[in-house]
Amino acid sequence: MYEFLYACLQLDPIAIIKAGGYIGIGLVVFAESGLLIGVLFPGDSLLFASGLVASSELLSIIPLIITIVIAAILGDSVGYWFGKSVGTRFFTREESFFFKKSYVARTERFYETYGGRAVILARFVPIVRTMTPIFAGIGTMPYRRFLSYNIIGACIWGISITLAGYALGSIIPNSERFILPISLLIIVVSFLPIVINLIQEKRRALKK
Repeated sequence: MYEFLYACLQLDPIAIIKAGGYIGIGLVVFAESGLLIGVLFPGDSLLFASGLVASSELLSIIPLIITIVIAAILGDSVGYWFGKSVGTRFFTREESFFFKKSYVARTERFYETYGGRAVILARFVPIVRTMTPIFAGIGTMPYRRFLSYNIIGACIWGISITLAGYALGSIIPNSERFILPISLLIIVVSFLPIVINLIQEKRRALKK
């Protein structure tokens, strides 16, 4: 357990996988999908790294994908009910290490742009992925509708990124040694929508 917690603090995907196995991966995905602490975790890179490790037969790909999808669905559901319970108090709380009002503003813009589809699309955007189910709970979206988006998003996200890592690991031997640059690339690509959105907003503000 100590090794797993240390790996989480280091935000090292391979270390998290080796120390925590299926349960550890599931816990991180669960936290990143609906708990405020999840904004710190390496969601996309963890899934990709899990696929890489599965290609070397240290993990089995089918149980791995099932674990990720179920953890993602449950995490989003917890986030939804947190938003449902806390309501507008969520917007007035003080900033902390895990919670920043900039996260709220960013997710609000994302949610307003995409509506219900935001629950699916947010899976591929760090920070927004964690905050969107909370917004869905605060808003007027019925849980049954949210759950359908939640399941679709969890399946697309969990299966596609994990299989991408598995495919690369199957093609390139010892591909684990490339996990750091690959993880950095995934992080950069994941944050691109946020950066583009910020640039567009600044341009609109300048025009006004």
